[in-house]
Amino acid sequence: MLTINKKQDDNHILLSLKGQVDASNSVELDEAIKEVVTQNHPTILVDGSELEYISSAGLGVFMSYLEEFEENNIQFLIYGLSEKVANVFHILGLDQLITIKANKDEALQTIHEA
Repeated sequence: MLTINKKQDDNHILLSLKGQVDASNSVELDEAIKEVVTQNHPTILVDGSELEYISSAGLGVFMSYLEEFEENNIQFLIYGLSEKVANVFHILGLDQLITIKANKDEALQTIHEA
């Protein structure tokens, strides 16, 4: 099961993911990101601190937006991943394509530096 909460902060949108992202619900993640992208927010933060599992389908959702983020100058960061989930990003090399930070403070510091 996946719960996605969306919150607008000062200069970014925060998507908080809770539970598991797999083939059965990755479309929900896709729709949440699509909605934020179409609203032209310059920065999207994803809180993965309560993300227990992500499948290749979930990772594919993130990968499918990388080009769009770049074309629209959208800064995209993920933070708070457990070691298990972070390892999945690392094994597939996604940590080279997506900015991943340890916690929200580091993520906010990164967006303020940009």
